[in-house]
Amino acid sequence: MSFAILGFGRFGRAFSELLLHAGEDVRAHDPHVAVPTGLAAASAVAAVDGAQWIVLAMPVPHMRAALEAIRPHLHAGQTVIDVGSVKLHPCALMDELLGADIPHAGTHPLFGPLSLARGERPLRAVVCASARHPDAAARARRLFAELGCEVIEQEPAAHDRAMASTHALAFFIAKGLIDIGVDDDLTLAPPSFQGLKNMLAAVRGDAGHLFAAIQQENPFAAEARTRLMQSLELIHRKLLTETDADGHLAIPNLPEDAP
Repeated sequence: MSFAILGFGRFGRAFSELLLHAGEDVRAHDPHVAVPTGLAAASAVAAVDGAQWIVLAMPVPHMRAALEAIRPHLHAGQTVIDVGSVKLHPCALMDELLGADIPHAGTHPLFGPLSLARGERPLRAVVCASARHPDAAARARRLFAELGCEVIEQEPAAHDRAMASTHALAFFIAKGLIDIGVDDDLTLAPPSFQGLKNMLAAVRGDAGHLFAAIQQENPFAAEARTRLMQSLELIHRKLLTETDADGHLAIPNLPEDAP
């Protein structure tokens, strides 16, 4: 299969390497990042010419301009997917600009350069189907399955709500810890801290725009942050004013039959 990768930031580069390792043909273009000579296309239009798959790997605010530039050069034999961390806006944008004529689907690979470098498995990916193009979603599911991913099907709104309570909150907490210097020296961190240590490393390693994108482009993230801050403030006040003789401030364990 042949792929045009539009956007060669950290994820675009990593996804290109994953595709190349799988034996696929890849061309890439990014007006802001140098692309290796063997992969570089002179323009976005040159990249999509003849490609079976067009992968939108640029920041969401740049997506409209990119789609408008390539739209006249696309045809019904191609499939367009995005790989962003939010889905409502990209999916709506593809529906608006590609319509019924150009097959498209929203996707969110739930992995990044760090997880790929660490060889973490299984990889997972979300596919959000357009009502106009169920066949495109089916092709996207097969693509990610062939790349070794477990595939999850979700509606864009359900995806963004789930990401607001997981991805967005994890990065929000991690950035707060980084900003107060928690990860400057983890020599004495207990083994149970390793998961949080990996989260801090992921936030530090991701491109600068990603944190803002996760928080500002997900319409449910602000609500999730507010609920977290309210809960933390309540816990803080209780710790200052209440004793814990009956253990009501303890963190509850999961039920014994929970997975």
